[in-house]
Amino acid sequence: MRFFLTIRIIFCMLLLYALQSCGTAMSFTSNKEVSTMGEITTHTTELRNLPLPKEKVVIGVYKFRDQTGQYKPSENGANWSTAVPQGTTTILIKALEDSRWFKPIERENIANLLNERQIIRSTRQEYLKDADKNSQNLPPLLYAGMLLEGGVISYDSNVMTGGIGARYFGIGASSQYRQDRITIYLRAVSTLNGEILKTVYVSKTILSTSVNGSFFKYIDTERLMEAEVGFTQNEPIQLAVTDAIEKAVKSLIIEGIKDNIWGKSLGNPADYQKIVDDYDLEAQKNTNRQIGNIYATAERSKFSLFGQVEGNQVRNDYVNPVAQFGLKGGVKYFFDKNFNVELSASAYRLENQGILRRTFISPELNLEYFLLPKYKFSPFIYAGVGGMFSTEDVKYKSQFGGGFEYLAFKNLGVRISSQYDIGFSDDWDLLKNGKRNDHALRFGLGLNLYFGNKN
Repeated sequence: MRFFLTIRIIFCMLLLYALQSCGTAMSFTSNKEVSTMGEITTHTTELRNLPLPKEKVVIGVYKFRDQTGQYKPSENGANWSTAVPQGTTTILIKALEDSRWFKPIERENIANLLNERQIIRSTRQEYLKDADKNSQNLPPLLYAGMLLEGGVISYDSNVMTGGIGARYFGIGASSQYRQDRITIYLRAVSTLNGEILKTVYVSKTILSTSVNGSFFKYIDTERLMEAEVGFTQNEPIQLAVTDAIEKAVKSLIIEGIKDNIWGKSLGNPADYQKIVDDYDLEAQKNTNRQIGNIYATAERSKFSLFGQVEGNQVRNDYVNPVAQFGLKGGVKYFFDKNFNVELSASAYRLENQGILRRTFISPELNLEYFLLPKYKFSPFIYAGVGGMFSTEDVKYKSQFGGGFEYLAFKNLGVRISSQYDIGFSDDWDLLKNGKRNDHALRFGLGLNLYFGNKN
């Protein structure tokens, strides 16, 4: 017995060491790190690879800041740190520079710029009196033909949370995740007449994950062994904001190409056709996107044929019920995107070991409800009535159940379900005893083929 206990302890220690090694491989280290260049996002590369305009657009950004006023969520009391970085204007200017479409000019701290120019003028007037008067004139400041306005308008915490875990004989592991969401708006304003030329809206999810493992075991009556390992990874808010702003700048450029906002700055329109087509395709796909980056892409039709293999076990007046297999098939008609009428027939056997074995053919009529009909993965519930035909007699019952369906292909769904049959009588087993009617529990796994017009 002690040999197996020793083997289990060694195994747990090796498991904990492996988890620790995984953490080291992911750069979880206590050593000091040197300063590095800032990370780039996928949209940074996309901005830098955009086809260039004929000439850059002079653009000014006075203020593009956090408009939420929200503080970081905290479980241990008040936290006075802001949830969103306060340097979003600087991030936007960097994105404009990376795109190579714009010539940003200083406007956020223009008072400092004007003060410095005034100091230069005063110094020249005082110390360069005998020099050429033309040398005292500073070149004029650039003025913007367009202003960019907007800001971070929303930061939503815990938009989606979840996790999974298991523990067996003191050994356990768990994983958790949380999604936050940041939203920005960016608009282009003409300095000629104040017209708002275009507004774009971008959202970005921020992911936080946690993985933990633990070991808790009494080795002896007075000895307890306990160990834990784990790591947590939080997506940096600054990178999420940068990613969203760069996406907004790219969207603004492409929307401007489509609506001819940039005017003479554009080159040959054919040079930009590919990025416009890709943008339109993304926008079309984004039409059905829901919170959590979930896309409603299901194409369930008005009609479907289904078949499944079932396992069942009877609950009657006899002991030792035996699990048996059966088959079920039928047709469904969707008169609404959520509701359908199902007509089916099944063949199965009910058995009590060494006592009774009966085979039934059972037609059923059910009303079924899909909770998420537009999604590939949808729960469903149903209820109805049916009959049970055998060589001896006919019985009647009601049933209800539920399950899940996943559209593995365009018109083919995989279903898993469970059903509870409630008899209207107590003689499925040809014996009436007690007050409860006979009933049965059934589990099914099958396919659902859709055809006809879409809902």
